[in-house]
Amino acid sequence: MKFNIYTLGCKVNTYESNVMRDALKNKGYIEVKPDEFADISIINTCTVTNTADHKSKKTIHHAIAKNPNAIIIVTGCFSQNHKDEKIEGANIILGNQGKSKIVDYIETYLKNNLKICDVKQMNHLEFEPMILDNFNKTRAFVKIQDGCNNFCTYCIIPYTRGNVRSKKKEDVLTEVKNLVKKGHQEIVLTGIHTGNYGAEFEQYDFADLLNDLIQIQDLKRIRISSIEITELNNRVLDVFARSNILVDHIHIPLQSGSNTVLKRMNRKYNKEYFIDKINTIRMIRPNISITTDVITGFPGETEEEFLETVDTIQKIKFSGLHVFPYSKRDGTAACKLPNHLDNNIKKERAHKLIELSKELEVAYMKKFLGKTIEVLPETIYEDGIMGHTGNYLLVKVVTKDKNLTETKNVILTKIEDSCCYGKLDSSN
Repeated sequence: MKFNIYTLGCKVNTYESNVMRDALKNKGYIEVKPDEFADISIINTCTVTNTADHKSKKTIHHAIAKNPNAIIIVTGCFSQNHKDEKIEGANIILGNQGKSKIVDYIETYLKNNLKICDVKQMNHLEFEPMILDNFNKTRAFVKIQDGCNNFCTYCIIPYTRGNVRSKKKEDVLTEVKNLVKKGHQEIVLTGIHTGNYGAEFEQYDFADLLNDLIQIQDLKRIRISSIEITELNNRVLDVFARSNILVDHIHIPLQSGSNTVLKRMNRKYNKEYFIDKINTIRMIRPNISITTDVITGFPGETEEEFLETVDTIQKIKFSGLHVFPYSKRDGTAACKLPNHLDNNIKKERAHKLIELSKELEVAYMKKFLGKTIEVLPETIYEDGIMGHTGNYLLVKVVTKDKNLTETKNVILTKIEDSCCYGKLDSSN
């Protein structure tokens, strides 16, 4: 039987879709592209905003229209968040538990031909064992953690992903070792609250895991998908100081550079703490790329608070911003806050930050013009290869060598449209 997977949302969903893909292929199912004919269509959904809900619904309807006789499986945060609502046209409905058992659900449906709805409660959960046998790129994601206990006022995720829980260290190490043996040179550690790994363990935390991972033979790069500023404690930073296997890039969500907005968001730091920690990181890694998330137009955000955020961003000098106009999310505390802003104001402020992000990005890239840097090839394009450096610069290299299994030493020659261009360094 043929199957396809539509993946929406975060890197955790990407990882979980790959786990489902592996499980199906190992049982003899054949994967086709999302818009091709399939006997089974899986939609791994997102619900982080009302807009994400709309996109999830649209993707479900599209999958049904494309293959009306297919077995339609809806899973992920949308079905978890709307567990009491009917999802018309879906044959199997799961939430955020059970993705690793996707083959069992399909075979049960094929045997009984009865609709399955198994959306579990997301509290007091243990980590669902998931091991990814292979990944379809040179960079492989490994999910080490799930759930969040922070309850930021704008966020629905603690309700759809449940309590904080971590993968056993033995499982993480085994998974990474196997991926490295299969040729993956970079491992991206991901989770809903990645740096909170090990919170429920007695004597093993995120810093301990990093210390074990950097000792794995032939592993060239470890990247942290995202980490909260409060989780970058001295023990984690000590690993950055001791090992270059941890790449020169880290993504740390700021969300707002205004202390009053941060308080309304129920974030666990103020801008002074954030700036001080960034300065400490740069003492250890002077050339590190630090990217961030920023929400504009949070309920009640004044022009003064927005300008305070701009000032904070300029002081920190991030190398890139992911900018999100605030989107109302039903079921969150922020939804009930007064003074929601007009969409035009939110879009205008987002546009200003996007322009600022472009300036910061180019300024960071220019530091490396004329220098030799290591590029991990990921894809082939018409004139050569394309991939990322450790500090997450996207680089296109004109070359006849289309080998994607080895890193390349590349001299950066120019910057164009948020992309670096380079040539192979023949001296190495």
